[in-house]
Amino acid sequence: MKETNAPKSLIPLLKLYSWAIPVIIVLGTLSSLAEGLGISLFVPFLQSVSHTSSQAHSQNLLVGFLNQIFGDLSFNTRLFIIPICIFASILLKNCLVYGNTILFSWLNWQISDRLRKGIYKQLLSVSFNYLERNQSGRFLSVLDKETWQTSQALAVFISLITSACTIVVFVILLFLISWQLTILVAVAMLLISLSVQSVTRQVKSVGKQAARANAAFVSRALEGLSGMKVIRAFGRESYEQERFEQASQEVCAAFRRLDVISGAVNPFSEVLSTALLTGILIVALQDQSNLPTLLTFIFMLYRLQPQMKIFDSARVNLGGLTGSVEQVMELLNRADKTYISSGKLSFKGLKQAIAFNCVTFRYDPLEKPVLQQISITIPRGRTTAIVGPSGAGKSTLIGLLCRFYDVTTGDIYVDGEPLKQLNLADWRSRIAIVSQDTHLFSSTITENIAYGRLDATTDEIIAAAKLAHAHDFILELPQGYETKVGDRGVRLSGGQRQRLALARAIICNPEILILDEATNALDSISEHLIQEVLQSFGQNRTVIVIAHRLSTIEQADQIIVMEKGRVREKGSIQSLLQLNGLFAQLYHLQHNTVPT
Repeated sequence: MKETNAPKSLIPLLKLYSWAIPVIIVLGTLSSLAEGLGISLFVPFLQSVSHTSSQAHSQNLLVGFLNQIFGDLSFNTRLFIIPICIFASILLKNCLVYGNTILFSWLNWQISDRLRKGIYKQLLSVSFNYLERNQSGRFLSVLDKETWQTSQALAVFISLITSACTIVVFVILLFLISWQLTILVAVAMLLISLSVQSVTRQVKSVGKQAARANAAFVSRALEGLSGMKVIRAFGRESYEQERFEQASQEVCAAFRRLDVISGAVNPFSEVLSTALLTGILIVALQDQSNLPTLLTFIFMLYRLQPQMKIFDSARVNLGGLTGSVEQVMELLNRADKTYISSGKLSFKGLKQAIAFNCVTFRYDPLEKPVLQQISITIPRGRTTAIVGPSGAGKSTLIGLLCRFYDVTTGDIYVDGEPLKQLNLADWRSRIAIVSQDTHLFSSTITENIAYGRLDATTDEIIAAAKLAHAHDFILELPQGYETKVGDRGVRLSGGQRQRLALARAIICNPEILILDEATNALDSISEHLIQEVLQSFGQNRTVIVIAHRLSTIEQADQIIVMEKGRVREKGSIQSLLQLNGLFAQLYHLQHNTVPT
């Protein structure tokens, strides 16, 4: 059966609290047994009321057992004791059900919480290659919706188990009351179940379609929200509205189809079950001597019907939730993903240099290399500039240095030790990056600056802001340092965001400061301010600057020129100009001068 895929996927989650499932099953079974015994007590009670001879029913094991218990009691005593026992059985049943509900609620929320935490931890630790190959909307959909769907699948699965236990208990009691009728009912129930299954055979594929449609819808919405300025600038409101509506309609159609199939279970099952009960009732009326037993059998069968419907509905719903469960478990699966593992050597600080030795890197094994045979040295305490046309591999080089990725071949050495062997947290704690695409969190300016060092004091935050030439414009904001910058710093200009990012880098007091095209989108005033910061703050630090504007790197101690993933030239600005190669062409082009 296709529905078994979801339970198999849920097994790792159930193992997190392996003791809970047996307890839930035991409580569910005991509650069903209490209810079944309570219903069975109606046989001696109805016999007493109707003055039917108990000897006629001694061939029924359960009826004979109950008659033995109450047979020696007087008529009036039986009419008093049996209802009390029935009430006590139902009370016990409901207490057990309530305890089971509380336990399952705890289990469900615990697993839901661990799911979300596990997925977020996965996203924080998995290689950037995996993150870049997938849409962020898919991750958001899995984190937000599919985890809840998986929790629902867990609830459905446990409901399936408890319903199965209840069915087993009731069937045993029915068999003890009348094995002939029980066999007849079992055959009829099997036919009903097979009929329901045939009606709902497509539910698994429809559930997967619904999960995919929802992920596409979230991606579309996220792209639209993040690209709102571009949409309006190009007058594409109608176009984006049409694409959004199409994605929304696909979600609605998929889930509507799922609801149509799932919704057919209860009415279809109820009609067939009612027909079965009616047939048994007609049989019962033909033999008045067995009326107490048959009425109790019918009542127990009537109580069994909801459990059968729950069981069938749970199977169908579990199939519909398979797509969500598989998406969550696929994202949590570590076997098919690459990770940046930390080395064991502690890193106390850069003493000599960072060396790239014949480094080649591919984002994908089937694609051509982004970097090829890179061999460069970045000395400690100096400023190294990396320049070249777009697509040269400059930012990829920085990604390897920060170990966002690992090299494909070759190696990177830090003071003679392979970078992979260094403790990753130690290494990254010595680095600060300011990039062109500055990310600010939608919190206060204080919190954004302090993100560089979470234990920074207010005075240290202000000092870093002053050094980054951000203090003056911060004081002009409505709430000063407590002003919320909005989503990705939307309330600030590009220069202001960049200076806050620089303050965030300054406050962590890095040994290695990286500016990844940090001044490309800035005006000349903002660029000049950042250059001033570099000259003061960058002294005695290892500074790596990636820039299109060559005016930014004129004070660099060495310049590395890259093109198409290779190092073409390296040296000081004077030596590169005298070489009259690629750097000289770029330099004269930007300065509108004619090479000599």
